[in-house]
This record gives sequence, C-alpha cells and structure tokens, in this order.
Amino acid sequence: MASPAIATLQDAYRQCRDVGMRLSRQRRLVLELLWREKEHLSARDIFERLNSDGRSIGHTSVYQNLEALQSAGIIECIERASGRLYGYRSDPHSHLICEASGSILDLDVVLPEALLLRIEAETGYCITGYTLQLSGTPSAARSPISGRPAESRGMAMGNAGGEDDARQGNHLPVQGDL
Repeated sequence: MASPAIATLQDAYRQCRDVGMRLSRQRRLVLELLWREKEHLSARDIFERLNSDGRSIGHTSVYQNLEALQSAGIIECIERASGRLYGYRSDPHSHLICEASGSILDLDVVLPEALLLRIEAETGYCITGYTLQLSGTPSAARSPISGRPAESRGMAMGNAGGEDDARQGNHLPVQGDL
C-alpha cells in the first residue's frame, strides 16, 4: 500500500510516526526548516540556518536526520554536481532549474494524455509516472521556445492557475497542451 501524500508539516510528522521513526527535537527542527523555507537546501545550508536562528544542532545530526528522512520517503534529495540538495516535498513532481542562480522551482506538470500515449507507442513502455527537469533563465528577453517576452507568457505549457498563479514558496502547478 502506498504512503499517504505528505501535504503539510503535520503529515510529515505523522508519516515519521507511521514508519516507526522517533520525532526527536533535531528531526523536528530539520523538518520545520524545510517546510518553512520551501527551498532546496544543502545539509550545510540547513545546519547554518538552524544555528543562526539560535537552534543548536550539530552538523552530524543534520546529516543523519536528512538521510533518515530521505530514506523513509518523507523528504526529497536531489543529486547535483555541487552536492545533495534536500526539499520538503516527497511526491512525484518536476523541477525548473535556474541556470543563473541554481535555484529550483517545484512544478506539478500534467502532460497531455495524447503525448503519453505517443511515447508509449514509440517506446513500447507503459508510462506509470514521470518527472521533468527543465532549465532556463529569468529574462525580459524573448523566449527561444515561444518567441514571446518571458514575463508575458507564463509557463510555456500554460498556467494552471490563470493570471493569479498558485505559487506557494517555490511551487507552481502547471498543465496544458503540448
């Protein structure tokens, strides 16, 4: 049976308990920071932010808790050339990586069924899930894909939230025709 979706910090706590993981003070601090910041952070970033906030936690404790939380499927870990980054989401989702800053925006991309069927027909595989990794730069210049100014086009695949997108931290739902 699949684990229930983790949509809130309380869900993350519940999932920890459900898998038999103790919710130590350090583990709570790590989870609280990830959910508050809603960014992809390195273990060093987490260590430094917690300690600069007056939350005393050791470097080893941060690493051990991140590994345990990631192994249990409660947080995500992204392998980058510069090291691992950790995020609060553990559900399948896609990423848009800024080529200028390296920041990562979480995206919920819904590909059109016709495209998924075409991929299945061309590859002989049954698609059971997908994530995309997109990269780009924020710019007022014209998009090489659409030819439209970047700020006027929303996402190239359409904006599921209309003009007032549903951004929550570094999260943007996206769906549309390709």
